[in-house]
Amino acid sequence: MAVVLAVPTCLLLAFVGLAVELRAEDYGDASTTRSEIELSLRLRSLVHQLQLERGLTNGLLGGETRYGKQLVATRKLVDVQLHDLRDQPAVEDVIQTRLGRLAGTRADVDSDIAGRDATITFYTYAITGLNAVDPAAGTATRGDRQLRDGVAALQALAQAKEALANERSSLNGVFAYGAFRRAEYLEFIQERAERLAAIGRFRQVATADQRLLLDQAFGTTAANDTFTYEQLAERGVDGSRLNVDSRAWWKGTGTLNDDLYTVQLQVGADVTDRTRALSDEAAGSLALYVVMGVLILGIVSAAAALASRSITRPLAALAGGADDIARRRLPEAVSRIQQARSAGASPPEPAEPAGVLVRHGAAEIAEVATALGNVERTALDLAAEQARLRANTTESLANLGRRNQGLIRRQLGLITKLESRELDPDELAELFELDHLATRMRRNAESLLVLTGQHTARPIARPATALEVVRSAVAQVEQYRRVMVAQVERGSLRGHVVTDVAHLLAELIENGLTFSPPEESVDVHGWRDEVAGEYCFAVVDHGVGMSAADLRRSNALLVDSGDEIFLSAPTRFLGHHVVGRLARRQDIEVRLFDTPEGGVSALVILPPRLLAPDEEEPAPPAPKPGISVLLNAFRAGVARAETGSPSAPAYEAAPRPASYRTKEGTPS
Repeated sequence: MAVVLAVPTCLLLAFVGLAVELRAEDYGDASTTRSEIELSLRLRSLVHQLQLERGLTNGLLGGETRYGKQLVATRKLVDVQLHDLRDQPAVEDVIQTRLGRLAGTRADVDSDIAGRDATITFYTYAITGLNAVDPAAGTATRGDRQLRDGVAALQALAQAKEALANERSSLNGVFAYGAFRRAEYLEFIQERAERLAAIGRFRQVATADQRLLLDQAFGTTAANDTFTYEQLAERGVDGSRLNVDSRAWWKGTGTLNDDLYTVQLQVGADVTDRTRALSDEAAGSLALYVVMGVLILGIVSAAAALASRSITRPLAALAGGADDIARRRLPEAVSRIQQARSAGASPPEPAEPAGVLVRHGAAEIAEVATALGNVERTALDLAAEQARLRANTTESLANLGRRNQGLIRRQLGLITKLESRELDPDELAELFELDHLATRMRRNAESLLVLTGQHTARPIARPATALEVVRSAVAQVEQYRRVMVAQVERGSLRGHVVTDVAHLLAELIENGLTFSPPEESVDVHGWRDEVAGEYCFAVVDHGVGMSAADLRRSNALLVDSGDEIFLSAPTRFLGHHVVGRLARRQDIEVRLFDTPEGGVSALVILPPRLLAPDEEEPAPPAPKPGISVLLNAFRAGVARAETGSPSAPAYEAAPRPASYRTKEGTPS
């Protein structure tokens, strides 16, 4: 969807951007033209005043002294306009170069030392330069015809006005002198011809209203007097005396010049209005295209947002459904299947999954939702199949364990009969070894039943002492000669837990023997905690030990082994799994610690409810050297473990208590 919208959107925005750029260029041109026209009109005003100053100066140099006051006022107007234009880069250079000697020329005129021809040439040279740098001259090359014609009319009128001003200034001096001198007549004829040609060009490009204004300017009495004076001037071609009042000529041509200047101002106003209209039109067009671009961008953004939401909403629903499947529904379904298996019931058939509900989504998203539903269904089927497989495996192992237990029981009974009839000591020793092997086989069969969650079929009704339980455990391990039974304090266990406790201790002792060097022994201790009323066993080996990670894993397994599937546990931890199952069954606490000298120490804590009242017995012998230190160290290790002390050892290094054996070498 985004790709489909991107191409036309980019093309449309590119078109709008190009249009905005063109409109901005038009607006800039219109603004520039407007500024140029305004500057041109200011320049025409300066030229008008310079033309007036030139004519008055020419008359004054011709002998007409009455122009003095008017000349002073005109000079002030020229100075003001020059000051206003000096900061304009377009005319600053020409003002500096062509009017730089204006003050000196005026001083020469006032001192009556200026030459008439040189002075008129100076003014004409300056005015010609100002007309040449007309800022509006370049405007005629731009696209609007009305604007081009208006600028052309303004330039033609400026040329006609300059020609009239030159003629006025020249004849003013001639009439003041009373006759033409040298080439003055030829200059007069040229100026009048230039004026007529400029007026003709003006009429070609001017509007009807502008032509009407020009006709009105040439239809006045002053204009008619000017034409009359021109006809009189024509008669002086031979240098004859001209009896013409110069002041009348100056006044009449001054009125005509002012009228032409008025027409010039009106044409300038028309051009200014046109530039303003073009500027406003360009600004409006620019604003329109900008608004259009913003609207298009907004519409496209809204469409993209709607398209995105049409995609993101189904995707969000899909992601939420998938997360719900992964985090809640699938684990809950698997947990129900496993709980049914743990309770002994057959694993239920998995219910049809609800799948992921996605509304208003594309077909592809709906297909993904269906695929997720299929994944959930397959996962549930796999979980149910695994639960059935594990249930069948567990049941098979339990049946196998019961069969082995029955066979071993019969085997032990047969061995016992043989032992009772055998008199040969060597044969009897071999029977004892066979009896020991059968006892170990029976423990393995019982371990298999424990792992499958079954109870052993060897309940003991009578209580047993702690020492009897230890001896029973030692008798169930292979290398029993390496076991040293240290001081075991007096204590009795209830009959229903004797078998499980002996089995638990046998697993711990067997594990210690397996992971200890052949020359090292495994020590077993037992003592009563008079404060808590508990009875504790300690199995201490000095073998290879365990890593911190394995120690944490084993302690977690001993605390809670009921929910872990023993089929997935590593083989080296199956003994711990059996111990954890037995401990959990009887509410016994088992903890593993690092032995300071190397190896692992196991602490077994029996709660008071598992202990039977002690029968009257003689006081136990005094503890052998080091046993008090050992017991206190075990208690300190337990306390540190409960407070979270890192890597708390079971006990500090202490002398190992002496062990004792029977004269036969078997555990006492």
